[in-house]
Amino acid sequence: MNYFAGLRFIEKNAGLKRITHEHILKLQAIIAGGVMDQGRAGQYRAIAVRVGRFVPPPANEVSGLMHELLAWWNTRAGGLSPVISSAVLHYRFEEIHPFADGNGRTGRAIALWELYRRGFDSHHIFSVDEFYWSDRPRYYAALDGVRRAGGDLTAWLEYAAEGLERTLDDVWRRVQTIVAQTGQKTIFLQPKQEKLLRMLENNRGLTPREIWDALCMTRQGASKLIKPLMEAGLVRRVGGKKTGRYIGGDKS
Repeated sequence: MNYFAGLRFIEKNAGLKRITHEHILKLQAIIAGGVMDQGRAGQYRAIAVRVGRFVPPPANEVSGLMHELLAWWNTRAGGLSPVISSAVLHYRFEEIHPFADGNGRTGRAIALWELYRRGFDSHHIFSVDEFYWSDRPRYYAALDGVRRAGGDLTAWLEYAAEGLERTLDDVWRRVQTIVAQTGQKTIFLQPKQEKLLRMLENNRGLTPREIWDALCMTRQGASKLIKPLMEAGLVRRVGGKKTGRYIGGDKS
């Protein structure tokens, strides 16, 4: 659940006017706290690291470099298209590699945070991380390509924009085409219903509270959202009254 907990964190903080070190440290602790192989969660690294042939800046420079990046994010980033500023943040974070572990997941979450923060996706129904995860060889090659090009971000920006476009196309297609037939009733999915179905695809089941928190909804609102999905057979509830959870309709 670390991934979805990280998404909930950036959704709840999408309206922040100023991002601080504490926010970045908290996000990394949420996303990578339970899976780190080295270093301590929620703290900038105190060790040297290597990413393939690339050696990120020394540990004693990390705090200062992150201070510069946050200052740029909180001021000059707003003058760029969110697509561009998100990609620049993504690359620069990975270049600094501020943590001993979990930099990839945290960097991709920060890129998404910038899009949410700038109002690019007001419903918060997509994550470009899916594109990067399924395209890992090109993803790593695109990051490394900036260094091989002497810091020229052009190819990286084009790749990041392609990932965003393909992700949005995929979401739009699914929102438009996922339709369930139950007798004479047809259900066309709302954005948060689409998001819930994607969550259930990636989990063994979610408790009601996990769903309320992930969708940033009240218990009553989530119940209204889930009811038509259950009627259509897309979602089922299993377990007892106190221990029940929701699963996708095609799961046992």
